[in-house]
Amino acid sequence: MRDTLVAVGIPAWIWFVIAAVAAVAGLALLTADKARESSRNRERARWAELRGWQYVEEDERLPQQWAGGAIGYFGAEAAVNVVAGSTFTSDGRRPVFVFDIEADGLIPAVIVAVRCNRIHPVLLELWLASVPFQRAEMPELLGPVGQRYAFADEVNTARAMITQELVDAADALGGDVGVAWLENEWVLASVAPNVGPSRLERLLRDLGEIADIVDPFDEEALQAQAQREQAPPPSAAQPTTTTEERARQQGF
Repeated sequence: MRDTLVAVGIPAWIWFVIAAVAAVAGLALLTADKARESSRNRERARWAELRGWQYVEEDERLPQQWAGGAIGYFGAEAAVNVVAGSTFTSDGRRPVFVFDIEADGLIPAVIVAVRCNRIHPVLLELWLASVPFQRAEMPELLGPVGQRYAFADEVNTARAMITQELVDAADALGGDVGVAWLENEWVLASVAPNVGPSRLERLLRDLGEIADIVDPFDEEALQAQAQREQAPPPSAAQPTTTTEERARQQGF
């Protein structure tokens, strides 16, 4: 009762000041978040320009290519700060994507993807044990694989793919890579949203090594890729609707 009387006796202007301070603090936090986001956008765009790669602010269709790994875990709704290009590995040049995923208005992770020359026969996910990786539609658990837990939609096929070389390469990705996975013709991984270009460069190289392991040298595939790269550029009037289509049309 005494506390209630004291509260009632507080002048109204004090409550107004408290509300104003709270509003200013909230606005400051929102402004800081926007500033960090703008800084990340500029950094990603500059990195793409230095590499001669493409950059677009948003692509809603890009995450729809995948359903596993961090894409399914976070329920990615769109890709933002998208970089499309290609990188060299020991088995040739491979197209790549780097993008932030957006879910419920937040950016929970950065996705790095390297394309192989063939479609993987299985969805294989390699999660760190420290990550709460469970979701509604989870592939079947294979068990521990090096420092990670393996999940797959085709267990027998996945076991044949998991070589010691693949395990060692996955362990070398680092403790900030919550999940790496193989889906369709891609090798993908997720990393924290605040990482910079230098970390992304290293992750691209590491994923390139994994791509070389699961997609070894194929002379016919490389010849087909070389022919695509030597093809004339598309007409300026030709419509492009997605980041991947733009990248493929330019030979990535």
